[in-house]
Amino acid sequence: MRTTVIRSLLATAVIASASGFLCADAAAEGTVGVLVLREHGVGSAAQAQPYVDKFVSVAAKQNGWGGAKGEYHTSRSNAEAFISAQKPQYGILSLGAFLGLKAKHNLDIIGQVAVNRAGGQQYHLISKTASDLAGCKGKALASDHADDPKFIDKVVSKGAFKLGDFTLVTTTRPIQTIKKVVSGDAACALVDDAQLAELGKIDGAAGIKSVWSSDKLPPMVVVAFPSAPADARKAFQANLGKICEGDGKATCGEVGILALKSATSADYAGVVTAYDK
Repeated sequence: MRTTVIRSLLATAVIASASGFLCADAAAEGTVGVLVLREHGVGSAAQAQPYVDKFVSVAAKQNGWGGAKGEYHTSRSNAEAFISAQKPQYGILSLGAFLGLKAKHNLDIIGQVAVNRAGGQQYHLISKTASDLAGCKGKALASDHADDPKFIDKVVSKGAFKLGDFTLVTTTRPIQTIKKVVSGDAACALVDDAQLAELGKIDGAAGIKSVWSSDKLPPMVVVAFPSAPADARKAFQANLGKICEGDGKATCGEVGILALKSATSADYAGVVTAYDK
């Protein structure tokens, strides 16, 4: 568990550094602000922030930036306070957060990042008593993802179910969700792929299995805020894939970054359409 937490935090930190690492043009005009918003991740903002600070500082030194500031958040309310106060140029957002903030903050998709064991690319209903989705409906469902019903109902389930079909047992921590099924406090649980991968490490979880799974969703989104200059934004987008090449390859592998590359709105069109219906 400790190794998983460290890898998750380090991966997020390197993502944050990648956001700034390639933005020398923007930095020449002032401080480059980078928001990392990872909802429902393992670990806390306080644990992750030192890694963000370290990598952003290294990137600034290597690139001769005038200044750089990165912040890691796990909730939209805290992230929006940072957006309002600091007006960052770039962000790395989990998919649900991106969909919820896209219109309000006029976010422009410029890339995507796949992180090993970060979670959020596929969701599962798990149970040790039910054998399928129908067996979970009407029963107690534990989840730490129930705070975003629009995302779950429209994007994750794609109409197969709604959170209102269950008696919700709201949890606040990823492992706590699974333990509700272990204890029998919930017949089923809605978890993401990172939580599912932890099943074998939890006492009493033998026999708990996935009884329904979502389609695979796009990875975390790299976005530009309106405050990012157009030329710097284009340069950043064009060079995204280079962060994990050369000297950066070993670092990406060490912290579990699978891919960091340019992307456009077309890569997320399906989930955006589903969310906006």
